[in-house]
Amino acid sequence: MIQSPTRWAEVVWTRGVRIAVIVVLAFLGARIWKALTSRLLEISKVRTRGAQLREQQTRTMVGLLNSVGVGIIAAIAVLTVLPELGFNVTPVEATAAVASLALGFGAQNLVKDLINGFFIVFEDQFVVGDLIEANGETGRVEYLSIRRTVLRNASGAVVTIPNGLLGQLANLSRDWSQLFVDITVPSEEAVSGALAALEKIAGEFRDDAEWSPALVDGPRVLGVESLSLDGTVIRLQVRTILNRKDEVGRELRRRVKIGFEESQIPLSNTHKVELHGHAAPPAP
Repeated sequence: MIQSPTRWAEVVWTRGVRIAVIVVLAFLGARIWKALTSRLLEISKVRTRGAQLREQQTRTMVGLLNSVGVGIIAAIAVLTVLPELGFNVTPVEATAAVASLALGFGAQNLVKDLINGFFIVFEDQFVVGDLIEANGETGRVEYLSIRRTVLRNASGAVVTIPNGLLGQLANLSRDWSQLFVDITVPSEEAVSGALAALEKIAGEFRDDAEWSPALVDGPRVLGVESLSLDGTVIRLQVRTILNRKDEVGRELRRRVKIGFEESQIPLSNTHKVELHGHAAPPAP
């Protein structure tokens, strides 16, 4: 049956209006999605620690979210418009479902990397320049993306870890660092003398104008930590600003060694060997 021109005009007008509505809704959805994701970028501009690095990482994350969100909205819009143009979308939907399922199984590790990377950036777990301990490696973060984290360990090696493998990790560069220094003195040595010497050394270290800017708290003499066959273990505690723990520890140990030498307090594992008896006769 041949439809009249009026009927064709009515059909075209009706479908045209539906298609236009779908396109407008898709456009508005994309704009709203972009506005919501851009809000994340505005939040990251707050001037806190590592703000500039975090802003750059958040910008990468926002770009990824925009691309994925707009792609999904466009795909839904196309599948909605096709029936209005007379196409049967059932085979297309079936093919898309099978393809997405295959892609999901094949790229599940990649998806896990991206999800973990998103939360690392969004929760500010660490930024470029932080010293972290993860997956048995300790190193400084040299590069961070949504997919991977690159560390430089103490040996100078570059270690690449997919974000999906980052489970429990320790950030060693937040707020302050802490160091414990154990001093072992022989068991026969008077503990009171060693404690007094350490208190003097710690006080002079705190008052040193060259080193006091690197200190947050201490050094403090905590007291006797343990008793062992090697002697009495006395522990000191010190908190430092970021990235100064190692050099403060080396300087503190140096001062302890010099201070004990001046006070004539021996350190453990310094053995004195004496031989008694007659010398053995020379071999013929």
